[in-house]
Amino acid sequence: MSTKTDQILESLKSLSLLEAAELVKQIEDAFGVSAAASAGVVMAAPGAAAGGAEAEPAEEQTEFAVHLEGFEASAKIKVLKAVREATGLGLAEAKALVEKAPTLVKEGLPKEAAEDLKKKIEAVGGQVAVK
Repeated sequence: MSTKTDQILESLKSLSLLEAAELVKQIEDAFGVSAAASAGVVMAAPGAAAGGAEAEPAEEQTEFAVHLEGFEASAKIKVLKAVREATGLGLAEAKALVEKAPTLVKEGLPKEAAEDLKKKIEAVGGQVAVK
């Protein structure tokens, strides 16, 4: 490799995970590409560099996402109304969201709000998962 590429590689090795994610986003924007296919490789690299170090304890999850897994055909309109109410989407957007189930309905919710939304959608005939 050339000296320039060696310097770039050394700089990349010193990036934190957050900095690496920001760099990927900037590269995607600058060159109009997607790194989705290689995301698993990028995520595996920091763990491999740790050399078998003890894993950090998992943090308690504070934000949850509500996913519409499906719905009863006869309940489509009721599910659509519940999703529309929860998301604030227009009729066409909510309809498109419901029709492409399984899909994310709303994310970044506290546990109680996510469970409430799940109950509302399930009450009208939807199948929901909170992740």
